[in-house]
Amino acid sequence: MQPIINSQLPEFKVQAYHNGSFKTVTNQDVLGKWAIFFFYPADFTFVCPTELSDMADKYAKFQELGVEVYSVSTDTHFVHKAWHDTSESIRKINYPMLADPTGLLSRAFGVYIEEDGIAYRGTFVVNPEGQVKVTEIHDNGIGRNADELLRKVEAAQFVAAHPNEVCPAKWKKGDATLKPSIDLVGKI
Repeated sequence: MQPIINSQLPEFKVQAYHNGSFKTVTNQDVLGKWAIFFFYPADFTFVCPTELSDMADKYAKFQELGVEVYSVSTDTHFVHKAWHDTSESIRKINYPMLADPTGLLSRAFGVYIEEDGIAYRGTFVVNPEGQVKVTEIHDNGIGRNADELLRKVEAAQFVAAHPNEVCPAKWKKGDATLKPSIDLVGKI
């Protein structure tokens, strides 16, 4: 198994449902800004709408940080539109909902379940250069928390802007960081 951290965003071209219309999204569209790829098993399910709704509630905060959110499932863009039109919680989504019916993206990110044709709950934070900096994969019965993801994005952006510093456990924006050196060895 190849490590995904610091790997390059794969080439892709998929359809999406976004703000009332269909559009094509490619890996080239993602470069130049921070991005989150938020994989989930399927539309019209149980845990998925709670997660996507949670992300929708925090979307403005992600946008303030210069981050685009891309939700991804193996449903088609037509199914995304139908779900958006019929679900009150999904209707508030303003980020692109990527369609991955062939499993191309899900396989590239290592979250595709071959025997089921769906994805695990995988979250990937990608920097503007297209490198994966944060990854989290859950079994499908375990929902995620957008607040924790927001904290991780802030930490990834801080480390990118301050390459000689690191963020300790439970770090939040504005908290003290560490400057790794031989002087810190055994003193933390």
